[in-house]
Amino acid sequence: MMNNGTRNDDGNHGDDSSIPDEAALSARLESLNDRLSKTLGDRKLQADQSETESGSAQHRASAMAVGLRLSSELVAGVIVGTILGWVCDRLLSTSPWGLIVFMLLGFVAGVMNVMRSAGVGKRP
Repeated sequence: MMNNGTRNDDGNHGDDSSIPDEAALSARLESLNDRLSKTLGDRKLQADQSETESGSAQHRASAMAVGLRLSSELVAGVIVGTILGWVCDRLLSTSPWGLIVFMLLGFVAGVMNVMRSAGVGKRP
């Protein structure tokens, strides 16, 4: 025989005093869930920002690499043309015309290589 004020088998009193405890526990659980959601959201936002920063850094590095490659192609064309012109002047005694002509040809070749590498010019 169990009276209304005695303990049941599950350890609760028979008088519904556990209902306010469940409400308090639910409120604490909801508060914890909100704080956890906020913390996870902040961490995700920080991760997204760091990915964006590293992506833009990689983009800048890639753009710099392309710029250095294109400028080196232009300079290489001019240098090769100048060397060929100097050699031509020494062999044929046409100073300074060989140097001038081949330097201009080297410049044109360098510009064409830059345009081809940049995707502006036609590729054969």
